[in-house]
Amino acid sequence: MLRTVIQIDEEKCTGCRLCVDACHEGAIGMVNGKARLLRDDYCDGLGDCLPACPTGAITFIEREAAAYDEHAVAQHLAARAAAEQIAEDDLDRTVAELSPSGCPGSRARLLADDAPSPAAAGCPGSRARALSHDEMPAPTDDVFAVAELPSRLMQWPAQIKLVPVQAPYYNGRGLLIAADCTAFACASFHERFMNGNVTIIGCPKLDEGTYTDKLAAIIAGNDVTSVTVARMEVPCCGGLERAAAEAVAQTGKDVPFNVVTFSVTGDVIA
Repeated sequence: MLRTVIQIDEEKCTGCRLCVDACHEGAIGMVNGKARLLRDDYCDGLGDCLPACPTGAITFIEREAAAYDEHAVAQHLAARAAAEQIAEDDLDRTVAELSPSGCPGSRARLLADDAPSPAAAGCPGSRARALSHDEMPAPTDDVFAVAELPSRLMQWPAQIKLVPVQAPYYNGRGLLIAADCTAFACASFHERFMNGNVTIIGCPKLDEGTYTDKLAAIIAGNDVTSVTVARMEVPCCGGLERAAAEAVAQTGKDVPFNVVTFSVTGDVIA
């Protein structure tokens, strides 16, 4: 149908998020640091966002668009509220884990070369700090020595159940949601798939519950540029793919979504 909806000029948008906060229907979201109309049927065309924009990036336009769907908006807002609650609860757990009494193995840390080194109390060996890949031990003649290939793991922890919902290292990077077995099956997994992405791992057959709400909270609460699922060809990995697809759909974000499927011998088959 022909109706009035908003149009956002990305060249003028500074990413201030004022329009996102002003939109009561949740029709506007942040994608790659810019405001974007997520779905036509979320926009009521009343323009509460227009006066909130300091750069004049938002205007009205009349074009073919889906009718405003009040029911879809209600579902979207409920899903967003649930994701925000999960984020808040997860942040509380993360703060507890980062305290001296928390589990050292689940403390969040950034592994990038240029990461800041946050101070932490407690045992020096368990303090969160940036680890330069240059600190990796040099190869030796030991039979267990590895080749001079750097790890491409961006952060710690990596397990879906343990990663924080919100963290600076998600922003501006792709999110790789990988089945536990993929990196073991594919010898070049670090270089081909993990490099430059934040990698989180899980196994729907072994982990209790569903990943959908946690993944939705991560995607909704951070400036994730893409979502890629790396799975094995076995049927149980389908649960990981479905959870990721449902999570992206819940957020309403228009982010590239890809699935890479590996054979048990490590070949990419889809």
